[in-house]
Amino acid sequence: MKKIFNWTYLAPVFAWGLYFTAPIGGNLIINLLAGLFLIGSVMAAVHHAEVVAHRVGEPYGTIILAVAVTLLEASIIVSLMLAGGQGSESYARNTLFAAVMLILNGILGVSMIVGTIKYKEQTFETKSVTIALVGLVSILVLTLVLPNFTTSVAGPQYSKPQLVMVTVACVLIYASFLFTQTVRHRHYFMSDSSEEETIISRREALVSLLLLVICLGAVILLAKKLSPVIENGMVSAGLPTELVGVAIAAVILLPEGIAAVRAATKNRYQTSINLALGSALASIGLSIPTVAILCTVLDLPLVLGLDRKSMILLGLSIFTVMLSLNKGRTNGLYGTVLLVNLMMYIFTIIYE
Repeated sequence: MKKIFNWTYLAPVFAWGLYFTAPIGGNLIINLLAGLFLIGSVMAAVHHAEVVAHRVGEPYGTIILAVAVTLLEASIIVSLMLAGGQGSESYARNTLFAAVMLILNGILGVSMIVGTIKYKEQTFETKSVTIALVGLVSILVLTLVLPNFTTSVAGPQYSKPQLVMVTVACVLIYASFLFTQTVRHRHYFMSDSSEEETIISRREALVSLLLLVICLGAVILLAKKLSPVIENGMVSAGLPTELVGVAIAAVILLPEGIAAVRAATKNRYQTSINLALGSALASIGLSIPTVAILCTVLDLPLVLGLDRKSMILLGLSIFTVMLSLNKGRTNGLYGTVLLVNLMMYIFTIIYE
Protein backbone atom coordinates (compact mmCIF):
# COMPACT_ATOMS: atom_id res chain seq x y z
CA MET A 1 0.00 0.00 0.00
CA LYS A 2 3.02 2.29 0.25
CA LYS A 3 3.60 2.25 -3.47
CA ILE A 4 2.50 5.37 -5.28
CA PHE A 5 2.02 3.72 -8.65
CA ASN A 6 0.73 0.18 -8.87
CA TRP A 7 -1.94 -1.64 -10.81
CA THR A 8 -4.77 -0.65 -8.45
CA TYR A 9 -4.03 2.99 -9.28
CA LEU A 10 -3.41 2.48 -13.00
CA ALA A 11 -6.34 0.17 -13.87
CA PRO A 12 -9.08 2.82 -13.47
CA VAL A 13 -6.91 5.43 -15.23
CA PHE A 14 -6.56 3.17 -18.28
CA ALA A 15 -10.26 2.31 -18.10
CA TRP A 16 -11.34 5.97 -18.12
CA GLY A 17 -8.80 6.75 -20.84
CA LEU A 18 -10.16 4.00 -23.08
CA TYR A 19 -13.74 5.12 -22.42
CA PHE A 20 -13.06 8.67 -23.61
CA THR A 21 -10.66 7.93 -26.47
CA ALA A 22 -11.75 4.69 -28.13
CA PRO A 23 -14.97 3.71 -29.94
CA ILE A 24 -16.02 0.86 -27.65
CA GLY A 25 -18.41 -1.55 -29.32
CA GLY A 26 -17.22 -1.42 -32.89
CA ASN A 27 -13.86 -3.14 -32.75
CA LEU A 28 -13.05 -6.59 -31.36
CA ILE A 29 -9.63 -5.63 -29.98
CA ILE A 30 -11.01 -2.50 -28.30
CA ASN A 31 -13.88 -4.53 -26.86
CA LEU A 32 -11.41 -7.06 -25.43
CA LEU A 33 -9.33 -4.25 -23.95
CA ALA A 34 -12.48 -2.71 -22.46
CA GLY A 35 -13.34 -6.06 -20.89
CA LEU A 36 -9.81 -6.39 -19.51
CA PHE A 37 -9.82 -2.88 -18.02
CA LEU A 38 -13.31 -3.52 -16.67
CA ILE A 39 -12.09 -6.56 -14.74
CA GLY A 40 -8.99 -4.66 -13.62
CA SER A 41 -11.16 -1.83 -12.30
CA VAL A 42 -13.32 -4.33 -10.43
CA MET A 43 -10.28 -5.90 -8.77
CA ALA A 44 -8.90 -2.45 -7.94
CA ALA A 45 -12.25 -1.48 -6.42
CA VAL A 46 -12.08 -4.54 -4.16
CA HIS A 47 -8.59 -3.55 -3.01
CA HIS A 48 -9.52 0.06 -2.22
CA ALA A 49 -12.76 -1.01 -0.51
CA GLU A 50 -10.76 -3.30 1.78
CA VAL A 51 -8.35 -0.45 2.60
CA VAL A 52 -11.25 1.80 3.57
CA ALA A 53 -12.91 -1.02 5.52
CA HIS A 54 -9.71 -1.61 7.54
CA ARG A 55 -9.55 2.08 8.40
CA VAL A 56 -13.17 2.70 9.42
CA GLY A 57 -13.82 -0.77 10.82
CA GLU A 58 -16.85 -2.99 10.50
CA PRO A 59 -19.65 -2.68 9.66
CA TYR A 60 -18.96 0.76 8.13
CA GLY A 61 -16.53 -0.59 5.54
CA THR A 62 -19.08 -2.94 4.03
CA ILE A 63 -21.72 -0.18 4.04
CA ILE A 64 -19.45 2.16 2.06
CA LEU A 65 -18.98 -0.41 -0.70
CA ALA A 66 -22.66 -1.42 -0.77
CA VAL A 67 -23.97 2.14 -1.00
CA ALA A 68 -21.41 3.21 -3.61
CA VAL A 69 -22.15 0.24 -5.86
CA THR A 70 -25.91 0.61 -5.43
CA LEU A 71 -26.03 4.30 -6.35
CA LEU A 72 -24.01 3.61 -9.47
CA GLU A 73 -26.21 0.60 -10.22
CA ALA A 74 -29.27 2.85 -10.13
CA SER A 75 -27.59 5.34 -12.47
CA ILE A 76 -26.89 2.74 -15.15
CA ILE A 77 -30.43 1.37 -14.89
CA VAL A 78 -31.94 4.82 -15.43
CA SER A 79 -29.54 5.66 -18.27
CA LEU A 80 -30.44 2.47 -20.12
CA MET A 81 -34.15 3.08 -19.54
CA LEU A 82 -33.75 6.56 -21.02
CA ALA A 83 -32.10 4.99 -24.08
CA GLY A 84 -35.42 3.27 -24.74
CA GLY A 85 -35.76 0.11 -26.77
CA GLN A 86 -37.90 -2.99 -26.41
CA GLY A 87 -38.48 -4.00 -22.80
CA SER A 88 -36.87 -0.87 -21.34
CA GLU A 89 -39.74 -0.43 -18.86
CA SER A 90 -38.85 -3.74 -17.16
CA TYR A 91 -35.07 -3.25 -17.21
CA ALA A 92 -34.94 -2.10 -13.58
CA ARG A 93 -36.95 -5.12 -12.41
CA ASN A 94 -34.85 -7.62 -14.36
CA THR A 95 -31.51 -6.17 -13.26
CA LEU A 96 -32.45 -5.81 -9.59
CA PHE A 97 -34.00 -9.28 -9.48
CA ALA A 98 -30.82 -10.68 -11.05
CA ALA A 99 -28.75 -8.81 -8.46
CA VAL A 100 -30.78 -10.23 -5.58
CA MET A 101 -30.55 -13.79 -6.94
CA LEU A 102 -26.80 -13.45 -7.48
CA ILE A 103 -26.30 -12.07 -3.97
CA LEU A 104 -28.49 -14.52 -2.05
CA ASN A 105 -27.45 -17.63 -3.93
CA GLY A 106 -24.12 -16.77 -5.57
CA ILE A 107 -22.19 -14.59 -3.13
CA LEU A 108 -23.46 -16.35 -0.01
CA GLY A 109 -23.10 -19.79 -1.62
CA VAL A 110 -19.57 -19.39 -2.98
CA SER A 111 -18.36 -17.74 0.23
CA MET A 112 -19.84 -20.55 2.28
CA ILE A 113 -18.28 -23.29 0.18
CA VAL A 114 -14.86 -21.60 0.09
CA GLY A 115 -14.97 -21.13 3.85
CA THR A 116 -16.04 -24.70 4.62
CA ILE A 117 -13.35 -26.14 2.36
CA LYS A 118 -10.67 -24.30 4.34
CA TYR A 119 -12.16 -24.34 7.85
CA LYS A 120 -14.90 -27.03 7.62
CA GLU A 121 -17.24 -24.81 9.61
CA GLN A 122 -17.49 -21.07 10.24
CA THR A 123 -19.57 -19.19 12.79
CA PHE A 124 -21.53 -15.96 12.63
CA GLU A 125 -24.13 -14.01 14.60
CA THR A 126 -27.65 -15.18 13.74
CA LYS A 127 -29.21 -11.98 15.09
CA SER A 128 -27.52 -9.98 12.34
CA VAL A 129 -28.98 -12.35 9.74
CA THR A 130 -32.48 -12.04 11.19
CA ILE A 131 -32.28 -8.24 11.24
CA ALA A 132 -31.14 -8.09 7.61
CA LEU A 133 -33.62 -10.69 6.32
CA VAL A 134 -36.62 -9.07 8.03
CA GLY A 135 -35.93 -5.84 6.17
CA LEU A 136 -34.98 -7.57 2.92
CA VAL A 137 -38.06 -9.80 2.72
CA SER A 138 -40.39 -6.87 3.35
CA ILE A 139 -38.76 -4.72 0.66
CA LEU A 140 -38.70 -7.58 -1.86
CA VAL A 141 -42.40 -8.34 -1.42
CA LEU A 142 -43.41 -4.67 -1.55
CA THR A 143 -41.38 -3.93 -4.69
CA LEU A 144 -41.33 -7.12 -6.76
CA VAL A 145 -44.42 -9.12 -5.72
CA LEU A 146 -47.20 -6.78 -4.56
CA PRO A 147 -47.40 -4.86 -7.90
CA ASN A 148 -48.84 -8.03 -9.45
CA PHE A 149 -51.87 -7.84 -7.18
CA THR A 150 -52.75 -4.13 -7.14
CA THR A 151 -55.56 -2.92 -9.40
CA SER A 152 -55.15 0.86 -9.68
CA VAL A 153 -53.42 0.45 -13.05
CA ALA A 154 -53.30 -2.45 -15.47
CA GLY A 155 -50.26 -4.68 -15.47
CA PRO A 156 -47.58 -5.51 -12.88
CA GLN A 157 -46.87 -1.90 -11.98
CA TYR A 158 -47.80 0.73 -9.41
CA SER A 159 -49.77 3.92 -9.85
CA LYS A 160 -47.89 7.11 -8.97
CA PRO A 161 -49.34 7.41 -5.43
CA GLN A 162 -48.50 3.74 -4.79
CA LEU A 163 -45.00 4.24 -6.15
CA VAL A 164 -44.47 7.19 -3.80
CA MET A 165 -45.66 5.13 -0.83
CA VAL A 166 -43.41 2.19 -1.71
CA THR A 167 -40.48 4.58 -2.12
CA VAL A 168 -41.09 5.94 1.39
CA ALA A 169 -41.40 2.39 2.75
CA CYS A 170 -38.10 1.30 1.19
CA VAL A 171 -36.24 4.33 2.53
CA LEU A 172 -37.68 3.88 6.03
CA ILE A 173 -36.79 0.20 6.17
CA TYR A 174 -33.27 0.72 4.85
CA ALA A 175 -32.64 3.69 7.16
CA SER A 176 -33.86 1.63 10.11
CA PHE A 177 -31.54 -1.21 9.09
CA LEU A 178 -28.55 1.16 8.88
CA PHE A 179 -29.34 2.58 12.33
CA THR A 180 -29.58 -0.91 13.77
CA GLN A 181 -26.39 -2.06 12.04
CA THR A 182 -24.25 0.93 12.94
CA VAL A 183 -25.66 2.20 16.24
CA ARG A 184 -28.25 0.21 18.18
CA HIS A 185 -26.93 -3.33 17.63
CA ARG A 186 -23.59 -2.79 15.94
CA HIS A 187 -21.99 -5.66 17.90
CA TYR A 188 -24.23 -8.15 16.10
CA PHE A 189 -22.43 -7.33 12.83
CA MET A 190 -18.85 -7.43 14.13
CA SER A 191 -16.50 -10.19 12.99
CA ASP A 192 -15.01 -12.21 15.85
CA SER A 193 -11.85 -13.05 13.89
CA SER A 194 -8.67 -12.58 15.89
CA GLU A 195 -6.61 -11.96 12.75
CA GLU A 196 -4.23 -9.02 13.12
CA GLU A 197 -5.50 -6.04 11.17
CA THR A 198 -3.30 -3.92 8.93
CA ILE A 199 -2.80 -0.36 10.18
CA ILE A 200 -4.11 2.10 7.59
CA SER A 201 -3.35 5.82 7.79
CA ARG A 202 -6.05 8.44 7.28
CA ARG A 203 -4.35 9.64 4.09
CA GLU A 204 -4.28 6.12 2.62
CA ALA A 205 -7.95 5.63 3.48
CA LEU A 206 -9.00 8.92 1.86
CA VAL A 207 -6.98 8.18 -1.29
CA SER A 208 -8.51 4.71 -1.49
CA LEU A 209 -12.02 6.10 -0.97
CA LEU A 210 -11.51 8.48 -3.90
CA LEU A 211 -10.05 5.71 -6.04
CA LEU A 212 -12.94 3.42 -5.06
CA VAL A 213 -15.41 5.92 -6.52
CA ILE A 214 -13.24 6.30 -9.65
CA CYS A 215 -13.01 2.52 -10.09
CA LEU A 216 -16.75 2.01 -9.65
CA GLY A 217 -17.46 4.79 -12.14
CA ALA A 218 -15.21 3.09 -14.68
CA VAL A 219 -16.96 -0.23 -14.07
CA ILE A 220 -20.41 1.24 -14.61
CA LEU A 221 -19.47 3.24 -17.73
CA LEU A 222 -17.62 0.36 -19.38
CA ALA A 223 -20.43 -2.05 -18.49
CA LYS A 224 -22.91 0.33 -20.12
CA LYS A 225 -20.76 0.54 -23.28
CA LEU A 226 -20.24 -3.22 -23.43
CA SER A 227 -23.88 -4.18 -22.69
CA PRO A 228 -25.00 -3.73 -26.37
CA VAL A 229 -22.06 -5.87 -27.45
CA ILE A 230 -23.05 -8.55 -24.95
CA GLU A 231 -26.70 -8.29 -25.99
CA ASN A 232 -25.88 -8.64 -29.69
CA GLY A 233 -23.67 -11.61 -28.93
CA MET A 234 -26.46 -13.29 -26.97
CA VAL A 235 -29.00 -12.62 -29.71
CA SER A 236 -26.59 -14.08 -32.28
CA ALA A 237 -26.18 -17.16 -30.09
CA GLY A 238 -29.95 -17.52 -29.77
CA LEU A 239 -29.98 -16.67 -26.05
CA PRO A 240 -32.67 -14.51 -24.36
CA THR A 241 -31.86 -10.84 -23.80
CA GLU A 242 -32.79 -11.20 -20.09
CA LEU A 243 -29.30 -12.60 -19.63
CA VAL A 244 -27.92 -9.11 -20.32
CA GLY A 245 -29.35 -7.96 -16.98
CA VAL A 246 -27.72 -10.95 -15.29
CA ALA A 247 -24.37 -10.20 -16.92
CA ILE A 248 -24.46 -6.50 -15.95
CA ALA A 249 -25.58 -7.30 -12.40
CA ALA A 250 -22.74 -9.82 -12.12
CA VAL A 251 -20.16 -7.24 -13.20
CA ILE A 252 -21.55 -4.60 -10.84
CA LEU A 253 -21.53 -7.06 -7.92
CA LEU A 254 -18.05 -8.40 -8.57
CA PRO A 255 -16.35 -6.06 -6.06
CA GLU A 256 -18.67 -7.13 -3.28
CA GLY A 257 -18.56 -10.78 -4.34
CA ILE A 258 -14.78 -10.96 -4.37
CA ALA A 259 -14.56 -9.10 -1.06
CA ALA A 260 -17.05 -11.55 0.50
CA VAL A 261 -15.10 -14.59 -0.72
CA ARG A 262 -11.83 -13.11 0.54
CA ALA A 263 -13.40 -12.53 3.95
CA ALA A 264 -14.51 -16.18 4.05
CA THR A 265 -10.96 -17.35 3.29
CA LYS A 266 -9.81 -15.34 6.34
CA ASN A 267 -12.43 -17.02 8.57
CA ARG A 268 -14.62 -13.90 8.67
CA TYR A 269 -17.91 -15.22 7.35
CA GLN A 270 -19.72 -12.55 9.36
CA THR A 271 -18.15 -10.00 7.02
CA SER A 272 -19.29 -12.08 4.03
CA ILE A 273 -22.86 -11.99 5.37
CA ASN A 274 -22.64 -8.25 6.03
CA LEU A 275 -21.54 -7.67 2.44
CA ALA A 276 -24.10 -9.99 0.86
CA LEU A 277 -27.24 -9.13 2.81
CA GLY A 278 -26.24 -5.46 3.13
CA SER A 279 -25.78 -5.31 -0.65
CA ALA A 280 -29.14 -6.96 -1.27
CA LEU A 281 -30.86 -4.46 1.02
CA ALA A 282 -29.05 -1.52 -0.55
CA SER A 283 -29.73 -2.74 -4.10
CA ILE A 284 -33.47 -2.83 -3.56
CA GLY A 285 -33.85 -0.30 -0.74
CA LEU A 286 -31.91 2.45 -2.53
CA SER A 287 -32.18 1.59 -6.23
CA ILE A 288 -35.97 1.24 -6.31
CA PRO A 289 -36.60 4.67 -4.71
CA THR A 290 -33.99 6.30 -6.97
CA VAL A 291 -35.41 4.72 -10.12
CA ALA A 292 -39.00 5.37 -8.99
CA ILE A 293 -38.36 9.09 -8.38
CA LEU A 294 -36.60 9.57 -11.71
CA CYS A 295 -39.24 7.62 -13.63
CA THR A 296 -41.98 9.72 -12.00
CA VAL A 297 -40.20 12.99 -12.81
CA LEU A 298 -39.36 11.93 -16.38
CA ASP A 299 -42.73 10.20 -16.90
CA LEU A 300 -41.16 6.85 -17.79
CA PRO A 301 -43.11 3.57 -17.48
CA LEU A 302 -41.80 1.29 -14.72
CA VAL A 303 -42.75 -2.38 -14.48
CA LEU A 304 -41.80 -3.96 -11.14
CA GLY A 305 -43.90 -7.11 -10.66
CA LEU A 306 -42.21 -10.46 -11.29
CA ASP A 307 -43.81 -13.29 -13.26
CA ARG A 308 -44.91 -16.47 -11.45
CA LYS A 309 -41.75 -18.41 -12.23
CA SER A 310 -39.55 -15.65 -10.86
CA MET A 311 -41.68 -15.30 -7.71
CA ILE A 312 -41.27 -19.02 -7.05
CA LEU A 313 -37.51 -18.82 -7.51
CA LEU A 314 -37.32 -15.74 -5.28
CA GLY A 315 -39.36 -17.46 -2.57
CA LEU A 316 -37.18 -20.58 -2.80
CA SER A 317 -34.01 -18.50 -2.50
CA ILE A 318 -35.23 -16.56 0.54
CA PHE A 319 -36.49 -19.73 2.25
CA THR A 320 -33.20 -21.56 1.60
CA VAL A 321 -31.13 -18.65 2.89
CA MET A 322 -33.26 -18.47 6.03
CA LEU A 323 -32.77 -22.17 6.75
CA SER A 324 -29.05 -22.04 5.90
CA LEU A 325 -28.30 -19.12 8.22
CA ASN A 326 -30.56 -19.87 11.20
CA LYS A 327 -28.03 -21.86 13.28
CA GLY A 328 -25.00 -19.56 13.22
CA ARG A 329 -22.75 -22.15 11.55
CA THR A 330 -21.92 -22.76 7.90
CA ASN A 331 -22.16 -26.08 6.10
CA GLY A 332 -20.97 -27.22 2.69
CA LEU A 333 -24.42 -28.61 1.85
CA TYR A 334 -26.04 -25.22 2.41
CA GLY A 335 -23.62 -23.58 0.00
CA THR A 336 -24.19 -26.28 -2.60
CA VAL A 337 -27.97 -25.86 -2.46
CA LEU A 338 -27.66 -22.09 -2.82
CA LEU A 339 -25.50 -22.49 -5.92
CA VAL A 340 -27.98 -25.03 -7.36
CA ASN A 341 -30.73 -22.42 -6.88
CA LEU A 342 -28.64 -19.93 -8.83
CA MET A 343 -27.94 -22.48 -11.55
CA MET A 344 -31.67 -23.21 -11.93
CA TYR A 345 -32.45 -19.48 -12.10
CA ILE A 346 -30.04 -18.98 -15.00
CA PHE A 347 -31.11 -22.26 -16.64
CA THR A 348 -34.80 -21.29 -16.58
CA ILE A 349 -33.98 -17.97 -18.24
CA ILE A 350 -32.50 -19.87 -21.19
CA TYR A 351 -35.04 -22.71 -21.18
CA GLU A 352 -38.30 -21.25 -19.95
